[in-house]
Amino acid sequence: MAFEGLSEKLNAVFKSLKGKGRLTEADVRNGMREVRLALLEADVSYKVVKDFVAQVTERCVGSDVLESLTPAQQIIKIVNEELTKLMGSTNARLNTANRGPTVVMMVGLQGAGKTTNGAKLAGLMRRQFGKRPLLAACDVSRPAAINQLQVVGKQLDIPVFEMGQIDPVTIAREAVKYAADHGNDMVFLDTAGRLHIDEALMDELRNIKAAVKPNEILLVVDAMTGQDAVNAAKAFDDALGIDGVMLTKLDGDARGGAALSIRATTGKPIKFIGTGEKLDMIELFHPERMASRILGMGDMLTFIEKAEQQYDEKQAKKLEEKLRKNRLTLTDYLDQMEQLQNMGDLSQIAGMLPGNLGKHLDASQIDEKQMAHTKAIILSMTPLERENPQILNASRKRRIAAGCGLQVVDVNRLLKSFEMLQQLTKSMSKGRFRGIPGMGGMPGMGGRGKMQGFGRKKRLK
Repeated sequence: MAFEGLSEKLNAVFKSLKGKGRLTEADVRNGMREVRLALLEADVSYKVVKDFVAQVTERCVGSDVLESLTPAQQIIKIVNEELTKLMGSTNARLNTANRGPTVVMMVGLQGAGKTTNGAKLAGLMRRQFGKRPLLAACDVSRPAAINQLQVVGKQLDIPVFEMGQIDPVTIAREAVKYAADHGNDMVFLDTAGRLHIDEALMDELRNIKAAVKPNEILLVVDAMTGQDAVNAAKAFDDALGIDGVMLTKLDGDARGGAALSIRATTGKPIKFIGTGEKLDMIELFHPERMASRILGMGDMLTFIEKAEQQYDEKQAKKLEEKLRKNRLTLTDYLDQMEQLQNMGDLSQIAGMLPGNLGKHLDASQIDEKQMAHTKAIILSMTPLERENPQILNASRKRRIAAGCGLQVVDVNRLLKSFEMLQQLTKSMSKGRFRGIPGMGGMPGMGGRGKMQGFGRKKRLK
């Protein structure tokens, strides 16, 4: 999970400061020394770390902090604000055209995920903003690049414009013309990459830029390459003039140094982040939300947005009524589990939850295999059994276990978990199930019960 190591180290520093109560200037400087080491270990640029720590220290040794009744909390607030400022303060959007289709030129080194993430971005634009995107295959140097774009385009149901292995400048120009003629309001140009930056690559990209005058040149960089990603961003900006950065494979980088260094080093904002291999695992980059995640305070806004994307108002009202009357069924149980899974990778969802709740649902606790078992058990039941689990006698349980390839003990474990949930919902008022659309009745997300499928049964404090 991104920033995992950094988050743990920073929270250890803050914990030590909280333990001192009143702070001296020496306490602050010692704490900042640990912050500096944590950032350097996270592969953040040395200059960025030096400037960041100096700015935070200057603010923290002011009288407002040292004379505060809660100085440690004031320091956390300052670090949060400075982290946000470091990453760009506000979410930066794509530049759009006033007339005609918006042209987005995707550039980057080979292996960064340019083709797939360009398609992901097109899918995001259609899904969240109602756009009608077109993908254009302008990479004629890499074998099977055109075919790869066609595959992901088909999966996302987004049209792909290609003209085979001809001049990429001609392809780009004709793609923009095609989009204008066929009602596509966005064109994503998938350009060639190299294993390293060379003049031939830059000349080709400059020629495409001159031919179609893109509204946005978006650099795709691999977060797992750390400072190499920052160096690539600077080189592309110097040679081409980029407008922003898409940071991919952030889910695989536990350090996160690239995300904290790019804006300060290049002056260019991170606009999007890739958070997994699935084609819907892409997010707008919000600096303030990312800072909150780093400091272990969660990211409830993104969590709620993801929940709302899966939200079915009629289903939610029906579920709320059942919860109020304590008539929750195994069908409802399954629906809520699927709804949570559709929000994305569960370890990432856990990272959006604040404090102890997120820790209880971290990657080590989430057992997706067990969740699959839970789903298989419920699907092996008849509709009557799902609606009335009390009729499940020994012979029915044996049949269900045989049908899903599991043991009777697994069936009993699920039924016990479901019974606990029913007892929980019976004792809770209607107001406790409101707040996150469609998620109120999710086991383990509103009370002390632990959902079967999240691993060992633990009580959430």
